[in-house]
Amino acid sequence: MNTKALLLLGVVAVAAADKLPNYSYNAPQGSFEDSVEYDDAKYDFNWAVKDDDSGNDFGHQESRDGDNTQGSYYVQLPDGRLQKVAYYVDGDNGYVADVTYEGEARYDSVESREYIPPRPVYFAPESQESVETPVYIPPRP
Repeated sequence: MNTKALLLLGVVAVAAADKLPNYSYNAPQGSFEDSVEYDDAKYDFNWAVKDDDSGNDFGHQESRDGDNTQGSYYVQLPDGRLQKVAYYVDGDNGYVADVTYEGEARYDSVESREYIPPRPVYFAPESQESVETPVYIPPRP
């Protein structure tokens, strides 16, 4: 390459470097909250799970309209009772819950649960060895 070509490439490179974008950040003008308006929260949901094989039985329901939130949930406890919780949200007192139980707790007595361990079963693997009896040959004197 000759000197003129190298000089021309250098000038082009410097000119291209001057045209690179200039990135800068300025703080936004005004407050973000001033420019955004929010609607009051409003929703309603309900779900439940009931599986007879596993004994799972629980669910939840809640609704909200602005500052008014209320709901309930329930769960079948292992002792047989159904626990229910009804709640609402009070602006001054926060979460206010009313917990109730339906049914009577049942516990099996220790005497009614007789543990019988499983009977062990052993299987001898089939031998791959010869059934011949080894013969001892004494060493020569």
